[in-house]
Amino acid sequence: MQVKKIVLYLVVVFVLYTIIATPTRAADLVQVGFVGISDAAKSVGEFFTGLVS
Repeated sequence: MQVKKIVLYLVVVFVLYTIIATPTRAADLVQVGFVGISDAAKSVGEFFTGLVS
């Protein structure tokens, strides 16, 4: 259980460091993530629309 906490803390520290050190790059990564989620949601919607039609 301790290993999971340590790994979680390291990931949080790394993410915070990345945001502070390179905020432009961090913003780009967040945008890419949201675009990916949006595209996935559109694909699911199109799939279900195709099933109904």
